[in-house]
Amino acid sequence: MHLLDPISFSFPLLATATQAADSSMVVEAVLLSLVVIYLASKVGGELSNQVGLPPVLGELVGGVIVGVSVFHLLVFPEGGTDSSNSLIVSFLQMTAGLTPEATPAVFAAQSEVISVLAELGVIVLLFEIGLESNLKDLMAVGIQATVVAVVGVAVPFAAGTVGLMTLFGIDAVPAIFAGAALTATSIGMTSKVLSELGRLNSKEGQIILGAAVIDDVLGIIVLAVVASLAKDGVVDVSKVIYLIISATGFILGAILLGNVFNKSFVAIADQLKTRGGLVIPALIFAFAMAYLAAVIHLEAILGAFAAGLVLEETDKRKELQTQVFPIADILVPIFFVTVGAKTDLGVLNPAIPDNREGLIMATFLITVAIIGKVITGLSVFGQPGINRLAIGVGMIPRGEVGLVFAGVGAASGALSKPLGAAIIMMVILTTFLAPPLLRFVFPDDSQIGDADSEQLVLDGSSATSLLIEPPQSRVSPSNDSGNLEVTPESSDR
Repeated sequence: MHLLDPISFSFPLLATATQAADSSMVVEAVLLSLVVIYLASKVGGELSNQVGLPPVLGELVGGVIVGVSVFHLLVFPEGGTDSSNSLIVSFLQMTAGLTPEATPAVFAAQSEVISVLAELGVIVLLFEIGLESNLKDLMAVGIQATVVAVVGVAVPFAAGTVGLMTLFGIDAVPAIFAGAALTATSIGMTSKVLSELGRLNSKEGQIILGAAVIDDVLGIIVLAVVASLAKDGVVDVSKVIYLIISATGFILGAILLGNVFNKSFVAIADQLKTRGGLVIPALIFAFAMAYLAAVIHLEAILGAFAAGLVLEETDKRKELQTQVFPIADILVPIFFVTVGAKTDLGVLNPAIPDNREGLIMATFLITVAIIGKVITGLSVFGQPGINRLAIGVGMIPRGEVGLVFAGVGAASGALSKPLGAAIIMMVILTTFLAPPLLRFVFPDDSQIGDADSEQLVLDGSSATSLLIEPPQSRVSPSNDSGNLEVTPESSDR
């Protein structure tokens, strides 16, 4: 019996890229890339956390610094960069004996491996978000939050898409993608600031947090639709309708499946006695759902999110979350750093005349991103004396969900370099601006209530309550009450 030759054996993802590449050199290039990625993510995340911003924003900025915009440590061929621009490849030539002839193949294979790991990272991220969300409870947080969420998705999406097409002559698909990136809201940043202001348990805080959670669910459905459109490069109305119906049906089907599947999943997990007896079956289910979503022309991330929603309803949810977090800690930073590394902020340099349109485009997106969320406060009705401006401002930060849009758009090829960079700038600036703006719209004498309050009941039109445990929140439904909790978020994400 002959053993497989480790040099000639390769995975399908490397089938073309490694034909002329030494496998050991590819592994060494990937290892160096991961060293750079993890250093950038951890240093950036820690610095961002220390100044009161989401760590994920630091991971993104860290990626920008090590990527094509600054140091060229982590570069990718799809951006028009070749192996001569990669410092990692140059380091391999100096230290590992990589020959000039083999360099292009090694560079291509290394880039492909990192890109695949990044895509796995975003799939795990959406699976994790699904585990922390309960759609049935989200639908019950109150009509006010639902209206604010719908307006907060529809207005910036329509304004951004139409504006890009009419003012800048952007084609329909990339304009739709950019408009979709404007729909997200970061619940982590907003809840942290509201807690610091003592307004977490205010009527405004209730509506903001409920709407932000629903925003994320709607945003993921929108992302699945526009990412599927990007594959064809054209907008077909019948296909758009099909995608919206299938994406919505996929999520609703996941909820129905959860009522049947959760007990079976727990029974299977209880029978497994070896390591990974819970998390491995969960990942099998998540990846199978992601594959199913891809097969029916949706995005794999929607399938992963739906899998998280299903398993959220099991009795093993908290234990499963604990086991998924380390996997996310390994893979998710690869996604965010890669998004930053692929972003060429040089295309927004105003000193170069050809770049000025991109800079104007970024300014337009930032303006729409802010105004499109601020006016959501006007949709609140039947609440005399409520601070509508504060509600709108609280919806401004885009955070990690906006970065998911940018990353998926760049990977699909739907976004040009200037438009992709403009979206990244929009995400960064809205996240930076939200804390000072929230402090401004809430006057000093309004800082009432206990910022360290252990619990908050949302009294929307539904009888279902929303329990929020203090600051830096992570959304998760409580096991014992079935209510939705926003619990302290890990400092890593």
